Amino acid sequence: MLSTARCSTPLPAALLIAMLWLSACAMGGSETRAPCPRVVDYTAAEQARAGDEVEALPEGAVIVRMLSDYAVLRDQARACQL
Repeated sequence: MLSTARCSTPLPAALLIAMLWLSACAMGGSETRAPCPRVVDYTAAEQARAGDEVEALPEGAVIVRMLSDYAVLRDQARACQL
């Protein structure tokens, strides 16, 4: 009596073809870019006032570090728009 175990296993070539076919479909969405956030422009007077307010903060204020992080995000948003 012949064994049917070999008949129930897929051929390696069929698996390779299926993997290539499925991976080709996934490449379609890789070219999509997320929209860049808008960078708000501030007047020179607003920037000067903000600078004065930051200088008036107590030593070691957490908001100064947060503003530094915000500046980095603004730079990244500007670079995204190029």
